[in-house]
Amino acid sequence: MFKHLLPSLLIGAAAAGFAAPAHAGNSDGSFQVKVLGTAVLPDGGITSVVTNTVGAPATSQSRATDSIVPTIAAEMFLTPNLSVETICCITPHDVRGEGPLNGARLVDNAIILPATVTLKYHAELGGGFKPYVGAGATHFFIFGEDVGTSAAALGATSVNLSNEWGLVVQAGVDLPLNDNGLGFTLDAKRYFVDTTASFRAGNTVALRTEHSLDPWVISAGLSYRF
Repeated sequence: MFKHLLPSLLIGAAAAGFAAPAHAGNSDGSFQVKVLGTAVLPDGGITSVVTNTVGAPATSQSRATDSIVPTIAAEMFLTPNLSVETICCITPHDVRGEGPLNGARLVDNAIILPATVTLKYHAELGGGFKPYVGAGATHFFIFGEDVGTSAAALGATSVNLSNEWGLVVQAGVDLPLNDNGLGFTLDAKRYFVDTTASFRAGNTVALRTEHSLDPWVISAGLSYRF
């Protein structure tokens, strides 16, 4: 579904930018919106095992699958060089086993809403070329997770991935496409977020593990400043 939505969103943003009256867009405006295609690439795994009544091997490891989704960003410029940005997206992921559990389906259909706010510094290098760096805070809301078939075969009947706070750093560049506020954006973020995975058999916690998620989030798309 996300792959089908993305081209439509990008085309719509481009049309809106070109169709807007000349006075509406402003390359030095106080607000900017972006429509992006985003790759979410988790780069973490199990950091500790808290409870293990199912006898999972001590060297077991796991990894969340990658995801490609559309993203919307909204940005307010406090000064010509400082801005505050937030993003809106949801990203679906599965969790698969590695090491002794290689290929095991542990968690299916986990949805992450990464509520994120960053403070960004924009450099002026001439010709409209504006690289930036930023940092901020995030809160991962995780919902919809289902027990994977391999975990169910071990007796798990439910699974929960905890919501957690974390940190994020970013870097990117804005490039103008015309004088009316339309531009192109490249953006890279690295999140540092953990979660606790709790697998239950009935009312009993059978397996509880601490995980680092730590995704790279790479985006590209169109911006409109006004």
